[in-house]
Amino acid sequence: QVQLVESGGGLVQPGGSLRLSCAASGSILDIDNMALAWYRQAPGKQREWVATIGSGGSTAHADSVKGRFTISRVTANNTMYLQMNSLKPEDTAVYYCKLTTHSRHRGSSDYWGQGTQVTVSS
Repeated sequence: QVQLVESGGGLVQPGGSLRLSCAASGSILDIDNMALAWYRQAPGKQREWVATIGSGGSTAHADSVKGRFTISRVTANNTMYLQMNSLKPEDTAVYYCKLTTHSRHRGSSDYWGQGTQVTVSS
């Protein structure tokens, strides 16, 4: 199966920057399509979609982070990144990476990392 591990979180001042990484290991057979995404969740709040990168390299970002965050991937080492600039206190959350796979024989499956804490505070 697949294992996802996030890293790069920490404490940063408002206006600062962080880069999150999501490293994937393992393998899945008979995959026809896949997508990677970042989500975040603050205590007492619902999990929120942040950004997605598709198989063809297309990206999408939530309005709340558009222009500040950038999702990217390096397929050679199975790593996905979230570059976060101009951070705001409301960006404080646990950030999770997610892999979605699609198989014509097995259907769709989601795989989640354990999360990494991002705290934006003076």
